Amino acid sequence: MRRLTLTSCILLSLGLAGCADTEYNDLQAFMDEVDSRPRGAIEPLPPFQQLEPFAYQASAMRSPFEPPIVLKKVDRPEGGPKVVPDFNRTKEYLEQYTIAQLGMVGTLQQGPEERFGLVSDSDGGVHRVRQGDFMGSDHGQIEIISESTIELIEIVPDGTGGWVERSRTVSLGG
Repeated sequence: MRRLTLTSCILLSLGLAGCADTEYNDLQAFMDEVDSRPRGAIEPLPPFQQLEPFAYQASAMRSPFEPPIVLKKVDRPEGGPKVVPDFNRTKEYLEQYTIAQLGMVGTLQQGPEERFGLVSDSDGGVHRVRQGDFMGSDHGQIEIISESTIELIEIVPDGTGGWVERSRTVSLGG
């Protein structure tokens, strides 16, 4: 029995060894033919052309992909009180951003009368504001916080050396 197993293993090995040479002859012939072909030359890269640098001039303007902010005109009577921002006041954190960089993301209600607004800045932070707080780079003081808007009064230059109050609204999600 042992002799029969040994003989069958030897015959099987010889049979498989004979098949190995004939299976890959066509592949070896193709590889030899490809290797015998002359090598091609690779063309050099074209010379690099230096382009003129472009100076983007509209970086301080509102992005065309953001919705415009609603402006409300505040009328001021002739001979009325002169509006001047308080330059001696300590600036609050949200005054380092323009109104376009701030957005309302919600409100919080504490008790029946105290409502806070949640404002996100362009750096990804969310801040809690209340009526009387300041935000925006134009001395904006919060007047009204509703469910969907924060209304504030800004003090901006009027172009003639004076100052004028301007109403601004920051909407929820905008």
